[in-house]
Amino acid sequence: MSTRRPIESWLTDMDGVLIHEGTPIPGADAFIKGLKESGKPFLVLTNNSIYTPRDLHARLTRMGLDVPVENIWTSALATAKFLDDQRPGGTAYVIGEAGLTTALHDVGYILTDTDPDYVVLGETRTYSFEALTKAIRLINNGARFIGTNPDETGPSPEGVLPATGSVAALITKATGKDPYFVGKPNPLMMRAGLNAIGAHSETSAMIGDRMDTDVLAGLESGMTTFLVLTGLTTPADIDRHPFRPSRVVNSIADLVAEI
Repeated sequence: MSTRRPIESWLTDMDGVLIHEGTPIPGADAFIKGLKESGKPFLVLTNNSIYTPRDLHARLTRMGLDVPVENIWTSALATAKFLDDQRPGGTAYVIGEAGLTTALHDVGYILTDTDPDYVVLGETRTYSFEALTKAIRLINNGARFIGTNPDETGPSPEGVLPATGSVAALITKATGKDPYFVGKPNPLMMRAGLNAIGAHSETSAMIGDRMDTDVLAGLESGMTTFLVLTGLTTPADIDRHPFRPSRVVNSIADLVAEI
């Protein structure tokens, strides 16, 4: 493998890397502290579009992880940035929570169920049949279909939950229209995040616990990639993919010295 330039900025996934079911993973606090002390640009990423950065900052703080609001990058923010670039001041019918609706409001979008430019699907704990039916009819009438992220399931203490990708598949089945997913593994989310902190891919690293989203997104964005084994991926899973991370480590604790 060719020698890469030193890592000057860091992007890290949140669930499975820094926290697991509401508990910090050992080493996460030291890693965040090290990043802040180093002065290097960094972002904590999540494909989950439910929460605003302020919500996530508060949740992480309660767990003992002090991540500033401006260092949190969500698929909802990336989706709002994408739509603002594509069609400034547009309209959208949104299925999602405050993380997504706030991000769209903040870029000047109008949320409506009357002839919207886009139907935007994000995470919610209360997908309603009525809302899905409305989304299907609006897409059939010409609204463009956007998904915040393609994750089919998400974690919970009781087991997996259906996530945006699964619900999007239902809408696709009913409309024949595939969504454009903005979140990981789309490199668009990574590039927009790198731009937000003034970082460059060739001197940046992505840390994740999933091959199909985190590692793939980092790889396609031209970054060094680290896979941690504290989340959904086991060593046996790695070889099932046609691509590999730059390095595999047991946990975030192993990367504190790399900062």
